[in-house]
Amino acid sequence: MTIAPSTGLFYDRSASSMRTLSAQADRLNQQITAQSNILAPSDDSVAWQRLQNLSVADSNGAAYSANVSVAKSVLQQADSSLGQIGDQLQQVMTLVVQARNGTLPANGKAALATQLSDIMSQIVSTANSTDMRGGPLFGGSNGGQAVTQNADGSLSFTTGEGASIPIGDGQSVQPSTNAANFLKTGSGDLGTAITAIVAALNAGTDIAAAAADAVKQVSDQVTTAQASVGARAARVDIVSGQLTTAKSDRSATREQVDGFDYSTAITELQKTMTSLQATQASFSKLSSLSLFDYLR
Repeated sequence: MTIAPSTGLFYDRSASSMRTLSAQADRLNQQITAQSNILAPSDDSVAWQRLQNLSVADSNGAAYSANVSVAKSVLQQADSSLGQIGDQLQQVMTLVVQARNGTLPANGKAALATQLSDIMSQIVSTANSTDMRGGPLFGGSNGGQAVTQNADGSLSFTTGEGASIPIGDGQSVQPSTNAANFLKTGSGDLGTAITAIVAALNAGTDIAAAAADAVKQVSDQVTTAQASVGARAARVDIVSGQLTTAKSDRSATREQVDGFDYSTAITELQKTMTSLQATQASFSKLSSLSLFDYLR
């Protein structure tokens, strides 16, 4: 029996084999790039939908994590600034006690008055700090300067609260507070109280009890505000931990649904490329032979 070599069949089989291997290599490359075995709904419609939902949750989680970082920074700055203001108010109360000492001479009272004025300026400056977002740390909803000291020494404040920061589904946090909440008293404000104390010292008269009481009230309000900021910071820390756990859980779920393994995919790609190269080399070698070479 004579066997006639079929050139067309040889080319068809070789081309088909190389197309199959090239398609396998292309798919493996796509899987490695996407780090997923499921590239389209046609691969597994149920798994595809679950993976899409996980991707959306990942994107939302990343956005919330970024917001949590911002909230932490602003809350830390607010806590630090309130701590500074609290320390400055302690200095004010110490100076008031010294000023009420009957043995203090006039020039000593004048020196204390200057110190008190300087401390008041520092408090206003601290209260007007900007946060990492570029807005007023203790400002209101209009974004203007938080505190303004008027010509008579009294203070004016912006209204409302700054924008809250979303940190989770249905969750947000107010990272600071309006300066009026801790520098304003029922009938006045810290600026009015210290201005009255400074005026009494310069005039050599007694410091009004109401002014000293107002300073104490503001000091207590600053402590309360700082405690509130600390409680919100603790809540943000809890949410941060929840976001980290949720991200880890989604990663585990993705592995269960998808089953993609990077090292396995790389190994399969190398095997496929080796087979493709061998097939190409074999085809090139055989296709260069003449009919007489086949018949030898």
